[in-house]
Amino acid sequence: MILHPNSDYVEDMELILALDLAGGVVVHGKAGNRSAYRPLTWGLAPSAEPGAYLSALSPRYLYIADLDSIQGGRPQDGLVRRCAAMVERCYLDRGCRSPADSAAVDGVIPVVGTETAAATIEDLAAYPGGYLSIDIRNGRVLPWGITPAEMLRFASELAFEGCIVLNIGAVGTERGLLRGGLEEMRGCYPGRLLYGGGVSGVDDIHLLADTGFDGAIVATAVHRGTMPLEWIRRGQPC
Repeated sequence: MILHPNSDYVEDMELILALDLAGGVVVHGKAGNRSAYRPLTWGLAPSAEPGAYLSALSPRYLYIADLDSIQGGRPQDGLVRRCAAMVERCYLDRGCRSPADSAAVDGVIPVVGTETAAATIEDLAAYPGGYLSIDIRNGRVLPWGITPAEMLRFASELAFEGCIVLNIGAVGTERGLLRGGLEEMRGCYPGRLLYGGGVSGVDDIHLLADTGFDGAIVATAVHRGTMPLEWIRRGQPC
């Protein structure tokens, strides 16, 4: 059932469950303060063990952040592969630092995060595909300090299949969207555009759909009951 019938495109939105992995378990991310992340054992999670967690929530689509690898530690590639095999489509951010890193895990869509991927913005041109994660803190793109709109204009000339606007500072907070810039961001990039970080519930999904975004990455809203679990299981609003 569509709760907001005026949102003509909401049924086409791709809804993706976020899964943060650290030390072999599912952790709850909040505001990008990774040192404070703790095992996710509340809400709908019966366990922080990734297999049990995914079996319980049964998402159609999955976005994995390998926090160990992102922070320069040992990648959890074996665990990632097992998790990816449980869903229809899996996006993976493993903190790529080179194009070779982005191709290290088969069976996933690589996510190349601006936070770690390149010393200069021009170096992003070396990546052959996947999704570019535009990592944002305090309204600016890490690590270069440009605006999301500027980054998206540049990304439109690159080989990525799509982009993710990831508001790292809002992850796990249900703080809401970067509302003032959504239309500008959508207008700067012609390809597939996903949004993650601070999505607070059903109303935010409809706002993203109305603005022309193609999907959203969510987790906290599902656990708190402000977004139906069935939406995640279907991979779209229903």
